[in-house]
Amino acid sequence: MTAWLPAATVADLYRAACLAELDALKPGNVHAYAPGHRMVTADFVTSAAVSAPSLAAAGARVGARVLGGVEATREAVGQNTNLGILLLCAPLARAAEATEPLPEALRAVLAGFETADAADVFSAIRRANPGGLGRAARHDVAGEGPLPTLAEAMAEAAPRDRIARAYTDGFGDLFAIGLPALAAARARGLAPPWTTTAVHLAYLMGVPDSHIARKHGPERAEAVQAEAQARLAGLDLGTAPIETLLDYDRSLKEAGLNPGTSADFTVATLFLDALIAARGEAI
Repeated sequence: MTAWLPAATVADLYRAACLAELDALKPGNVHAYAPGHRMVTADFVTSAAVSAPSLAAAGARVGARVLGGVEATREAVGQNTNLGILLLCAPLARAAEATEPLPEALRAVLAGFETADAADVFSAIRRANPGGLGRAARHDVAGEGPLPTLAEAMAEAAPRDRIARAYTDGFGDLFAIGLPALAAARARGLAPPWTTTAVHLAYLMGVPDSHIARKHGPERAEAVQAEAQARLAGLDLGTAPIETLLDYDRSLKEAGLNPGTSADFTVATLFLDALIAARGEAI
């Protein structure tokens, strides 16, 4: 058995992951080098602080953690800054309380949702009102009728949304893309915030960004992925290529393109890595 983590530690690690993500230059997102999309870093700093208590609440259901974090964030900053982050980090926070190894505990969390989890997550999504949500033929968060289970809703959305897919594949992208990218960056001798930039670029170049796909269509998301590969593949982050990344950052923002899902997964990767280290595990 491994050591479970108390709520205060989980909250500290969550806030640290959110702040570390903001320190990194991530093309198209809000970060310490540049604002964007009518948001500034202070909005996200505040969001991390006010959402941490709900996210880390001992014994709380996943849905309650997400809804509480969204409500606190809307009250504090008046807009959606962290719905995706909360959806990814809430199951990790709940799993961190278990004594089983984290991957095993996470699988148990994802297999053990209650009816109230779906109601709370749907309420959180409506409250956050994320851009480009649109309407779905089944299990629409704005619809009426019988409420699906959270697992059913996520499975329905998985083909078009990487965060929903995470709920169906055991958070596969974190283990297949995020953690390996972070480990490789450290092995190359990179230090924060460039290790975080490396994680973000791994997602940006590795998979089409769901946030871009929701707002602009899957073809545009695939085009952004291809462009990122063409412009940034082989970039040596050890040289601190700030101007190259800022040039691409400006290009994305001028086009109204925000790879927000890549940023959400970056936070979740940093959070998961910190939880693993705090629990003394090796994955």
